[in-house]
Amino acid sequence: MRALGPELLGFALAGALAYAVDLTLFLWLRGPAGFDPITAKALSFAAACTVAYLGNAAGPYRRRTAAAGRARRGLVFLAVNLAGALVQLGCLGVSHYVLGLTSARADAVSGAGIGMALATCLRFWGTRTLVFTAPGGHTRPETG
Repeated sequence: MRALGPELLGFALAGALAYAVDLTLFLWLRGPAGFDPITAKALSFAAACTVAYLGNAAGPYRRRTAAAGRARRGLVFLAVNLAGALVQLGCLGVSHYVLGLTSARADAVSGAGIGMALATCLRFWGTRTLVFTAPGGHTRPETG
């Protein structure tokens, strides 16, 4: 578990920056820009996904980012993050359209709070096991 610490920290730092982009952009698109909640979340997700990929590739998984396979890695990263986005959109959709909690605050709590927490668990697992695998396909933590 100790060896996993630096990987978790790097993932968390990249994720925190991506989360800030996601939340800031979502709130702006949902508020002053006047977008509906699903479109606002889809656009903020696209920006945050880009930030997260670059942060993870340059940070905790930099030793696993050989030139070969970048296109495949990018596509798998996108798929993992789309799965996470579906979790977030599901939470947002249930809150907004099923439960009738339609305020901007309720949308932020369900999409950028609850949905993000659940999606982060999925993204960490997928990023370390499917996207940035160590040479030989192992998912052992980075060292040194």
